[in-house]
Amino acid sequence: MKYKLPTDYTKLEPIERKLVREQYVEEQKGLCFFCGENILKEVPTKIIKKKIDWDLFPPNFLKYPIHLQHNHDTNMTEGAVHAYCNAVMWQYHGK
Repeated sequence: MKYKLPTDYTKLEPIERKLVREQYVEEQKGLCFFCGENILKEVPTKIIKKKIDWDLFPPNFLKYPIHLQHNHDTNMTEGAVHAYCNAVMWQYHGK
């Protein structure tokens, strides 16, 4: 099943979030929405240089290496990102 993207993150069940994330990975041709690098590989050094305050995030935040990014104001999905990129987006860009 293909979803009409973007979609409202808050209306998705966990399995739907997984499917939407996988659809974004496919549509993004395997590249991270934030850094533009291969989403299946390590996070680029230029991103890892950003110091993260891990106290801002839940303990299992890095459990899954690929996250479904969504806009916290509109709840609409934006793309698939590395988990670390998601932390950078939240801490440094408020996304």
